[in-house]
Amino acid sequence: MGFRAHILGAAAGGGLPQWNCGCAQCNMARAGTIPPQTQSSLAVTANGRDWAILNASPDIRQQLTACAALHPTGLREVPLASVLVTNGDIDHVAGLLTLREMQAFTLFATAGIHEVLAANPIFAALNESVVARETVALGQPFDLAPGLRAELFAVPGKVPLYLEGETVETDLVGEQTVGVHLQGGGGEALYIPGCAVLNADLRARLRGAPLVFFDGTLWRDDEMVRAGLGAKTGKRMGHISMSGPDGSIAGFADLGVARKVFVHMNNTNPVLDPGSAERAEAEAAGWIIGQDGMEVSP
Repeated sequence: MGFRAHILGAAAGGGLPQWNCGCAQCNMARAGTIPPQTQSSLAVTANGRDWAILNASPDIRQQLTACAALHPTGLREVPLASVLVTNGDIDHVAGLLTLREMQAFTLFATAGIHEVLAANPIFAALNESVVARETVALGQPFDLAPGLRAELFAVPGKVPLYLEGETVETDLVGEQTVGVHLQGGGGEALYIPGCAVLNADLRARLRGAPLVFFDGTLWRDDEMVRAGLGAKTGKRMGHISMSGPDGSIAGFADLGVARKVFVHMNNTNPVLDPGSAERAEAEAAGWIIGQDGMEVSP
């Protein structure tokens, strides 16, 4: 069995339903009218035996329980080879604390992200004598799991909310937000759960790709403001919107990507409702709306 990509969590920070949100979609998810979704994470393998997890969400215990391929194979034996984090956001690193049970795996990240983790003493609970820290440079391929090669590349974004200062740059290009290019087991995919803008370098990398998992946080830039759930736009949060002339649907239209999957969707995003007009519009443009438990192959 070759390359497999299993969506552990398709939602953005807070999940669907978000614990303190009474918006229409959260209430629909609580009622079972639309499918609940956990927070952003992807599991990948090149051989069906050895897995890597991309981003450790706060829901990782629930996600690992739901994914039979990642269940223990012995008393303390699991098919998890590594975890890679693409930024320092809470919804991508908090799950590392759940993985503190003296279980061996490799934690991959850029130097900048490792510095963020090292600066918070709580992450010392992930015992370094058991969990190896590996620093990965941009543009340098490395072995993420047996048979699975990965390469990190810069994606326009911003620093995590808890590191913001008085001035916030939302389209920084560097080590604070990265995408992952995966190859192995006869498959190839790109994983980009956070992105502020499709710049020229990113468009060139995406062109002709067989499979892309991409930031689907909001349908429209002022979505949360219109819903009365916050004062920040998508741009302020460092996320490109799906719709509009500057959105990802329009931006991908001429890139020739074979399979396009939205992940990291906020609880307010109407595409999470299978019956919505926005969902139909995205699917008509060739997009797959990711959901927990979905496996997508190139």
